[in-house]
Amino acid sequence: MDCSAQYLPYENTGYFSKIVQDYLQQHENLKPYYLHEANLVGVQSAMAERDLHSVDRVVLAEALTEQYQGVKTDDLVKKNIEALLLPNGYTVTTAHQPNIFTGPLYFIYKIIHTIKLASELTSKFPEKKFIPVYYMGSEDADLDELGFVNIDGTKLVWDTAQTGAVGRMIVDKAFLALIKRIAGQVGVLPYGNELTALFESCYTLGKTIQQSTLELVNVLFGRYGLLVLVPDNPKLKRIFTPIIAKELTEQFSQKIVAETIAGLQEHYKVQAAGRPINLFYLLENKRERIEYNNGLYEVTALGLQFTKEAILEELSHYPERFSPNVILRGAFQESILPNIIFIGGGGELAYWLELKNVFKAAGVAYPLLMLRNSFALITNKMVSKQTALQINDADLFLPTHELIKEYVERNSNNELNLSEDIDNAKALYKLLHDKAQKIDATLNDHVRALENSAIKNIKALELKFRRAEKRKFSTAESQITQLKEFLFPANSLQERHENISIFYSKFGPQIFDLIYESSKGIDPAFILIKLNQ
Repeated sequence: MDCSAQYLPYENTGYFSKIVQDYLQQHENLKPYYLHEANLVGVQSAMAERDLHSVDRVVLAEALTEQYQGVKTDDLVKKNIEALLLPNGYTVTTAHQPNIFTGPLYFIYKIIHTIKLASELTSKFPEKKFIPVYYMGSEDADLDELGFVNIDGTKLVWDTAQTGAVGRMIVDKAFLALIKRIAGQVGVLPYGNELTALFESCYTLGKTIQQSTLELVNVLFGRYGLLVLVPDNPKLKRIFTPIIAKELTEQFSQKIVAETIAGLQEHYKVQAAGRPINLFYLLENKRERIEYNNGLYEVTALGLQFTKEAILEELSHYPERFSPNVILRGAFQESILPNIIFIGGGGELAYWLELKNVFKAAGVAYPLLMLRNSFALITNKMVSKQTALQINDADLFLPTHELIKEYVERNSNNELNLSEDIDNAKALYKLLHDKAQKIDATLNDHVRALENSAIKNIKALELKFRRAEKRKFSTAESQITQLKEFLFPANSLQERHENISIFYSKFGPQIFDLIYESSKGIDPAFILIKLNQ
């Protein structure tokens, strides 16, 4: 199987926010909110910045080695863990929660972009080591967001009563039932049984979701040298304790973010405002807010109260019980990794642009921000439809009704556009206005009303013409609708909705190689991949 790739500018798709487009164009409005330009000069700047902020490489390597105990790993993974100990070793990182079965396609795309960029930088700076890392946001407690998957348009939901951090949840019988449903859905496809066996080997009864996700991502991408880091780890949390203590005692992050937002919102919609204390208390199957009231730190949902001295003592003994939210999560990530580049989607970049001064106050290196590549995968069947319908790649992003309208106009033998007739009507009523003016000026209002009514009726007639003609092209209309629904399910991007399963089941593990080969590194794009079988 081979493929062809078409590269489109993000701004031509209509699916990316103003703040993302301005960031890509390095607009003056955003320059105060980031530190490094998204280019090779920025990479050098990010390395220089990172060299000023040391990390505990030994603890990091030890934590990763422990995480991979009992997991079959590629030699390249082992070499990359060792490379973390080198002073010239830098990470390129993407982050995502442990969505079940990898969740939407962009989970895969973020990781592949990270691998591709690390490889590209290795060729640009051969005296350095660049290590791709998937940083797992396993402490996220939003099961409604992480506990479902869409496979070929069918939504499968994990119906479990478990609560708290999703990464700490365990595979139960309800989860195994989902794997059986997936098997029934993809088993008839060439690689469907292989995929099901992969899921069954990674998601076993009683295993945590974070461990299962580590194993699954390792099977898929370990051959590229990708490291999977689960930060829900006492050793790694201990590195972050000075910043946790600063947040508890000074509540510094919200004030800084509020100042940044005040400037950003003059031009853009802001993402995350944060809370007075941007930390959760994490205990077994609970992850609850820490709040400060009347001189006490409270975790109301758990019925806990701490004095200042007591909560700092708790932090000293149990750092793993403190979990940063979105405002401090990036600072934790950059505290434990020798990272120079963070790759994220548009929403992630928008809130990271709020955080530069939080990093500065915390004494943490702020990385280069890179928008991830976006993709749309088009099967041979859909490519055939596109070709037959004579729709070019850029026009795929037009609304369905516009594509149908254009198709009908292009293929109809009848005149459907009555704009010339409208112009003729306006010219006629211009003459009538002139005559009325000479006879009795008070008649102008009546003539204007007749003109408005006539033009309205002509437009209504044009619409009826189009509808009547459109019925002759019902087959093409159905094909356009199918093509659009395949690429933009529920009027969203395919990558935000569909899971990798259907593509893996059809094309096998080589689908990742095809995406990798089409992927951009330092210069991201929206990429249409046409899969040729």
